[in-house]
Amino acid sequence: MPEIKDSNAIIIGASHGMGLETAKLLVSRGANVIITGRHADSLQSAKEQLGDKATTHQIDISSSEERKNLPKVVTATFGEQKPLDLIYVNAAHARFAPFLEYPEDILRRTIETNFIAPFMIVQSLVPLLKDGGAIVFTTSISNVRGFPGMSAYSASKAAIQSLVETMAAELASRRIRVNTVSPGFIRTPDPNVLDFPKEVLPGLDAYGVSITPMERLGEPIEVAKAVVYLGYDATFTTGSELVVDGGLTAAVKPAKA
Repeated sequence: MPEIKDSNAIIIGASHGMGLETAKLLVSRGANVIITGRHADSLQSAKEQLGDKATTHQIDISSSEERKNLPKVVTATFGEQKPLDLIYVNAAHARFAPFLEYPEDILRRTIETNFIAPFMIVQSLVPLLKDGGAIVFTTSISNVRGFPGMSAYSASKAAIQSLVETMAAELASRRIRVNTVSPGFIRTPDPNVLDFPKEVLPGLDAYGVSITPMERLGEPIEVAKAVVYLGYDATFTTGSELVVDGGLTAAVKPAKA
């Protein structure tokens, strides 16, 4: 089983929420991490929470030019010879809008950020991943459930899951495991990171609780634990999606006394 202590990980999208909690969990167990994000102030705050085991890199992953620098960031931080143990891609863009009104420019941005950027980032970093290492992507329960207003986001995350199954087959010869974690309704420290209309945000958490059989929101740390499991402990698991949704997609109904 791969050791977490002294391992090296890069987390794409880790300045808050699930990505930051994953970085905290890894650092607490002795790993070294590179975390990325779009905003310098959020990255600085994350760095202060993580300490010396973390390196930050500001990037807009929708920019192909900025993406090209990531391998250099990894080798400058961890060294040249396949230094990575884990690649976790968590960054995403979500815009709430009805299908019939969805703007083409936002559709293209969503696909660029949620599918093309992860595809190209991981393609560039796999040569730096150790044989026996792991790749984890964040998908969504909207892969398998229709949520009104989420057409582009759902499609982009379903594309990632399909990609992962092919990657798992292609990279198995290097013992590289490729999996996804699929969150349900997770508590978001700052709901403004979602590109949703302001009138939607106040009711979003309550709606999530109302349709989740466990009758609560998930916590970012619960997703982080799933990511770390897939990254290190799940040594015979590849091409899979680990759902962290309180029973929502399984339609598990809570027993009533």
